[in-house]
Amino acid sequence: MWYREPQLGVNNLGAVPACLLQFPAMENLSEVVTPGRCWRVLVVVTICAAALAGCAQSPAAQNTAPSATQNAPVIPDWALPGSPAHKQVPPPADFHRATTTDNTPIGIFEGQSDVGSALAPGSASYDSATRQYTINSAGYNIWYSRDEFRYLWKKMSGDVSLAADVTFPNANGYGDRKVVLIIRQSLDDDAKEAMLGEHGAGMIHLARGEFIQDMQYRFTGGLTGVHAKRVGIEKRGDQIAIFISLEGEPMHQFGPPITMHFDAPFYVGIGFCSHLPATVDTAVVSNVLLENKAGKVR
Repeated sequence: MWYREPQLGVNNLGAVPACLLQFPAMENLSEVVTPGRCWRVLVVVTICAAALAGCAQSPAAQNTAPSATQNAPVIPDWALPGSPAHKQVPPPADFHRATTTDNTPIGIFEGQSDVGSALAPGSASYDSATRQYTINSAGYNIWYSRDEFRYLWKKMSGDVSLAADVTFPNANGYGDRKVVLIIRQSLDDDAKEAMLGEHGAGMIHLARGEFIQDMQYRFTGGLTGVHAKRVGIEKRGDQIAIFISLEGEPMHQFGPPITMHFDAPFYVGIGFCSHLPATVDTAVVSNVLLENKAGKVR
Protein backbone atom coordinates (compact mmCIF):
# COMPACT_ATOMS: atom_id res chain seq x y z
CA MET A 1 0.00 0.00 0.00
CA TRP A 2 1.43 3.40 -0.99
CA TYR A 3 0.60 6.57 0.85
CA ARG A 4 0.39 10.22 -0.31
CA GLU A 5 -0.10 13.01 2.23
CA PRO A 6 -3.39 14.57 1.14
CA GLN A 7 -2.86 18.07 2.59
CA LEU A 8 0.29 18.75 0.56
CA GLY A 9 -0.80 20.45 -2.60
CA VAL A 10 1.40 21.18 -5.60
CA ASN A 11 1.99 24.73 -4.42
CA ASN A 12 3.42 23.45 -1.15
CA LEU A 13 5.77 20.88 -2.60
CA GLY A 14 8.46 23.11 -4.02
CA ALA A 15 11.29 20.86 -5.17
CA VAL A 16 10.35 17.86 -3.02
CA PRO A 17 11.00 14.70 -5.07
CA ALA A 18 7.95 12.69 -6.01
CA CYS A 19 9.58 9.52 -4.67
CA LEU A 20 9.43 10.96 -1.15
CA LEU A 21 5.67 11.31 -1.51
CA GLN A 22 5.33 7.66 -2.50
CA PHE A 23 7.23 6.11 0.38
CA PRO A 24 5.29 3.29 2.18
CA ALA A 25 3.28 4.33 5.22
CA MET A 26 4.91 3.22 8.51
CA GLU A 27 1.90 1.16 9.52
CA ASN A 28 2.22 -0.91 6.36
CA LEU A 29 6.01 -1.31 6.52
CA SER A 30 5.78 -4.85 7.86
CA GLU A 31 3.73 -5.76 4.83
CA VAL A 32 6.11 -4.17 2.45
CA VAL A 33 9.39 -5.35 4.00
CA THR A 34 9.28 -9.01 3.24
CA PRO A 35 12.22 -11.08 2.01
CA GLY A 36 10.95 -10.73 -1.54
CA ARG A 37 10.39 -6.99 -1.26
CA CYS A 38 13.26 -5.85 0.95
CA TRP A 39 15.45 -5.00 -2.01
CA ARG A 40 12.67 -2.79 -3.40
CA VAL A 41 12.63 -0.70 -0.24
CA LEU A 42 16.42 -0.37 -0.44
CA VAL A 43 16.15 0.83 -4.02
CA VAL A 44 13.47 3.38 -3.09
CA VAL A 45 15.54 4.70 -0.16
CA THR A 46 18.63 4.98 -2.37
CA ILE A 47 16.76 6.84 -5.11
CA CYS A 48 15.21 9.22 -2.60
CA ALA A 49 18.57 9.93 -1.00
CA ALA A 50 19.99 10.80 -4.38
CA ALA A 51 17.01 13.01 -5.10
CA LEU A 52 17.49 14.83 -1.80
CA ALA A 53 21.11 15.46 -2.68
CA GLY A 54 19.98 16.97 -5.95
CA CYS A 55 17.42 19.10 -4.17
CA ALA A 56 20.00 20.33 -1.71
CA GLN A 57 21.91 21.93 -4.56
CA SER A 58 19.96 24.92 -5.74
CA PRO A 59 19.92 25.93 -9.40
CA ALA A 60 22.10 28.90 -8.49
CA ALA A 61 24.68 26.61 -6.91
CA GLN A 62 24.67 24.38 -9.97
CA ASN A 63 25.58 27.32 -12.18
CA THR A 64 28.39 28.91 -10.19
CA ALA A 65 31.17 27.78 -12.57
CA PRO A 66 32.37 30.88 -14.44
CA SER A 67 32.00 30.87 -18.19
CA ALA A 68 34.84 31.42 -20.63
CA THR A 69 33.44 34.89 -21.27
CA GLN A 70 33.54 35.71 -17.56
CA ASN A 71 37.18 34.61 -17.41
CA ALA A 72 38.27 36.55 -20.47
CA PRO A 73 40.56 39.47 -19.58
CA VAL A 74 39.41 42.97 -20.33
CA ILE A 75 41.67 44.35 -23.07
CA PRO A 76 41.85 48.15 -23.24
CA ASP A 77 41.41 49.64 -26.67
CA TRP A 78 44.91 51.14 -26.72
CA ALA A 79 46.42 47.66 -26.30
CA LEU A 80 44.79 46.16 -29.39
CA PRO A 81 47.30 45.62 -32.22
CA GLY A 82 47.22 47.69 -35.36
CA SER A 83 44.95 46.59 -38.19
CA PRO A 84 43.20 48.16 -41.19
CA ALA A 85 40.36 49.04 -38.83
CA HIS A 86 42.36 49.98 -35.75
CA LYS A 87 45.44 52.07 -35.00
CA GLN A 88 47.41 51.19 -31.91
CA VAL A 89 48.06 54.21 -29.72
CA PRO A 90 50.21 54.78 -26.63
CA PRO A 91 48.87 53.65 -23.26
CA PRO A 92 47.65 56.32 -20.86
CA ALA A 93 50.59 58.18 -19.34
CA ASP A 94 49.79 56.96 -15.83
CA PHE A 95 49.10 53.31 -16.75
CA HIS A 96 51.51 50.76 -15.25
CA ARG A 97 51.58 47.16 -14.06
CA ALA A 98 54.15 45.87 -11.61
CA THR A 99 56.69 43.47 -13.13
CA THR A 100 56.59 39.84 -11.96
CA THR A 101 60.05 38.32 -11.44
CA ASP A 102 61.50 34.84 -10.88
CA ASN A 103 65.10 35.04 -9.63
CA THR A 104 65.85 31.40 -10.50
CA PRO A 105 68.83 31.24 -12.89
CA ILE A 106 68.07 29.99 -16.42
CA GLY A 107 70.98 29.14 -18.71
CA ILE A 108 73.45 32.03 -18.65
CA PHE A 109 70.86 34.43 -17.21
CA GLU A 110 70.25 35.26 -13.55
CA GLY A 111 66.47 35.35 -13.72
CA GLN A 112 63.40 36.05 -15.82
CA SER A 113 60.54 38.53 -15.58
CA ASP A 114 57.17 39.36 -17.03
CA VAL A 115 57.98 43.02 -17.55
CA GLY A 116 54.71 44.92 -17.27
CA SER A 117 52.84 41.70 -16.35
CA ALA A 118 50.87 41.03 -19.54
CA LEU A 119 47.29 39.79 -19.18
CA ALA A 120 48.47 36.20 -19.81
CA PRO A 121 51.55 35.06 -17.83
CA GLY A 122 54.71 34.17 -19.73
CA SER A 123 57.30 31.45 -19.19
CA ALA A 124 60.66 30.29 -20.48
CA SER A 125 62.85 27.17 -20.48
CA TYR A 126 66.39 26.28 -21.47
CA ASP A 127 67.67 23.13 -23.20
CA SER A 128 71.39 22.83 -22.52
CA ALA A 129 71.80 20.09 -25.16
CA THR A 130 70.59 22.34 -27.99
CA ARG A 131 71.51 25.65 -26.32
CA GLN A 132 67.98 26.86 -26.98
CA TYR A 133 65.83 29.19 -24.91
CA THR A 134 62.11 28.77 -25.55
CA ILE A 135 60.24 31.92 -24.55
CA ASN A 136 56.44 32.06 -24.27
CA SER A 137 54.86 35.45 -23.91
CA ALA A 138 51.81 37.61 -24.54
CA GLY A 139 52.11 41.38 -24.33
CA TYR A 140 50.68 44.36 -26.18
CA ASN A 141 54.09 45.68 -27.31
CA ILE A 142 57.64 46.72 -26.43
CA TRP A 143 57.17 50.33 -27.40
CA TYR A 144 55.85 53.74 -26.37
CA SER A 145 56.14 54.57 -22.66
CA ARG A 146 55.88 51.03 -21.24
CA ASP A 147 56.52 47.42 -22.21
CA GLU A 148 54.95 43.99 -21.81
CA PHE A 149 57.21 41.02 -22.56
CA ARG A 150 59.02 38.00 -21.09
CA TYR A 151 62.60 38.97 -20.29
CA LEU A 152 65.57 36.72 -19.45
CA TRP A 153 68.22 38.96 -17.92
CA LYS A 154 71.59 39.36 -16.24
CA LYS A 155 72.77 42.35 -14.21
CA MET A 156 75.93 43.81 -15.74
CA SER A 157 78.23 46.84 -15.79
CA GLY A 158 80.64 48.21 -18.37
CA ASP A 159 80.82 47.04 -21.98
CA VAL A 160 78.63 44.26 -23.37
CA SER A 161 78.41 42.01 -26.44
CA LEU A 162 75.20 40.00 -26.97
CA ALA A 163 74.26 37.89 -30.01
CA ALA A 164 71.77 35.10 -30.81
CA ASP A 165 69.93 33.13 -33.49
CA VAL A 166 66.16 33.73 -33.63
CA THR A 167 63.30 31.55 -34.91
CA PHE A 168 59.51 31.66 -34.63
CA PRO A 169 58.00 28.12 -34.47
CA ASN A 170 54.42 29.32 -35.05
CA ALA A 171 54.21 30.33 -38.71
CA ASN A 172 50.80 31.93 -38.11
CA GLY A 173 51.82 34.30 -35.34
CA TYR A 174 51.19 38.05 -35.54
CA GLY A 175 53.64 39.63 -37.98
CA ASP A 176 54.75 42.37 -35.59
CA ARG A 177 55.69 40.02 -32.74
CA LYS A 178 59.32 40.46 -31.85
CA VAL A 179 62.33 38.95 -30.18
CA VAL A 180 64.54 41.57 -28.56
CA LEU A 181 68.17 41.75 -27.49
CA ILE A 182 67.84 44.51 -24.97
CA ILE A 183 69.68 46.63 -22.41
CA ARG A 184 67.42 48.13 -19.73
CA GLN A 185 68.07 50.38 -16.76
CA SER A 186 65.60 48.42 -14.60
CA LEU A 187 62.83 45.82 -14.72
CA ASP A 188 60.07 48.43 -14.46
CA ASP A 189 57.67 48.55 -17.40
CA ASP A 190 58.74 52.13 -18.23
CA ALA A 191 62.53 51.70 -17.89
CA LYS A 192 64.99 53.40 -20.21
CA GLU A 193 66.22 50.92 -22.80
CA ALA A 194 68.13 50.25 -26.01
CA MET A 195 66.90 47.29 -28.00
CA LEU A 196 67.46 45.37 -31.16
CA GLY A 197 64.12 43.94 -32.30
CA GLU A 198 63.65 41.16 -34.85
CA HIS A 199 60.03 40.85 -35.94
CA GLY A 200 58.13 37.80 -37.05
CA ALA A 201 57.77 39.36 -40.50
CA GLY A 202 61.55 39.78 -40.75
CA MET A 203 62.05 43.45 -39.94
CA ILE A 204 65.07 44.31 -37.75
CA HIS A 205 65.40 47.64 -35.97
CA LEU A 206 67.32 49.51 -33.29
CA ALA A 207 65.17 51.54 -30.93
CA ARG A 208 65.93 53.47 -27.79
CA GLY A 209 64.50 55.77 -25.17
CA GLU A 210 61.98 56.05 -22.37
CA PHE A 211 59.20 56.85 -24.84
CA ILE A 212 59.82 54.93 -28.07
CA GLN A 213 58.07 56.39 -31.09
CA ASP A 214 60.22 55.20 -33.97
CA MET A 215 63.22 53.03 -34.68
CA GLN A 216 66.64 54.45 -35.40
CA TYR A 217 67.46 52.07 -38.25
CA ARG A 218 65.59 49.23 -39.79
CA PHE A 219 66.08 46.45 -42.26
CA THR A 220 62.65 45.50 -43.61
CA GLY A 221 63.23 41.83 -44.20
CA GLY A 222 59.56 41.19 -44.88
CA LEU A 223 59.82 42.99 -48.23
CA THR A 224 62.60 40.74 -49.52
CA GLY A 225 61.66 37.46 -47.86
CA VAL A 226 64.89 37.53 -45.85
CA HIS A 227 65.00 36.69 -42.16
CA ALA A 228 68.36 37.33 -40.53
CA LYS A 229 70.06 34.18 -39.30
CA ARG A 230 71.79 35.94 -36.40
CA VAL A 231 71.54 39.32 -34.69
CA GLY A 232 73.62 41.13 -32.08
CA ILE A 233 73.89 44.26 -29.96
CA GLU A 234 77.00 45.87 -28.51
CA LYS A 235 77.50 48.45 -25.76
CA ARG A 236 80.86 50.23 -25.90
CA GLY A 237 80.84 52.96 -23.27
CA ASP A 238 77.72 54.97 -24.12
CA GLN A 239 77.70 53.85 -27.75
CA ILE A 240 75.11 51.20 -28.72
CA ALA A 241 75.36 49.42 -32.10
CA ILE A 242 73.59 46.47 -33.69
CA PHE A 243 74.93 43.69 -35.90
CA ILE A 244 73.35 41.22 -38.31
CA SER A 245 74.23 38.13 -40.31
CA LEU A 246 71.58 37.58 -42.97
CA GLU A 247 72.60 34.17 -44.25
CA GLY A 248 75.43 33.01 -42.02
CA GLU A 249 78.14 35.38 -43.25
CA PRO A 250 80.33 37.10 -40.59
CA MET A 251 78.28 39.54 -38.56
CA HIS A 252 78.57 43.16 -39.60
CA GLN A 253 77.42 46.39 -38.01
CA PHE A 254 74.10 47.74 -39.28
CA GLY A 255 74.00 51.55 -39.22
CA PRO A 256 76.00 53.88 -36.98
CA PRO A 257 75.82 53.58 -33.19
CA ILE A 258 73.48 55.60 -31.01
CA THR A 259 74.50 57.33 -27.80
CA MET A 260 72.78 56.34 -24.58
CA HIS A 261 74.00 56.25 -20.98
CA PHE A 262 73.12 53.54 -18.48
CA ASP A 263 73.98 53.72 -14.80
CA ALA A 264 75.61 50.56 -13.46
CA PRO A 265 74.35 48.00 -12.83
CA PHE A 266 71.86 47.60 -15.66
CA TYR A 267 70.04 44.60 -17.15
CA VAL A 268 71.07 42.80 -20.35
CA GLY A 269 69.24 39.92 -21.96
CA ILE A 270 66.77 38.45 -24.42
CA GLY A 271 63.00 38.73 -24.56
CA PHE A 272 59.89 38.12 -26.60
CA CYS A 273 56.51 39.80 -27.06
CA SER A 274 53.62 38.31 -29.06
CA HIS A 275 52.26 41.82 -29.72
CA LEU A 276 48.84 40.47 -28.69
CA PRO A 277 47.73 41.65 -25.22
CA ALA A 278 46.34 38.33 -23.94
CA THR A 279 47.57 35.72 -26.45
CA VAL A 280 50.74 33.76 -25.72
CA ASP A 281 53.05 32.95 -28.63
CA THR A 282 56.51 31.34 -28.71
CA ALA A 283 59.99 32.25 -29.92
CA VAL A 284 63.19 30.21 -29.80
CA VAL A 285 66.47 32.00 -29.16
CA SER A 286 69.58 29.85 -29.51
CA ASN A 287 73.38 29.95 -29.50
CA VAL A 288 73.34 32.97 -27.23
CA LEU A 289 76.66 34.76 -26.73
CA LEU A 290 76.94 37.19 -23.81
CA GLU A 291 80.29 38.72 -22.84
CA ASN A 292 81.26 41.60 -20.59
CA LYS A 293 83.38 43.18 -23.35
CA ALA A 294 82.79 45.12 -26.54
CA GLY A 295 83.88 43.82 -29.91
CA LYS A 296 82.90 40.20 -29.19
CA VAL A 297 79.68 39.98 -31.24
CA ARG A 298 80.01 37.03 -33.61
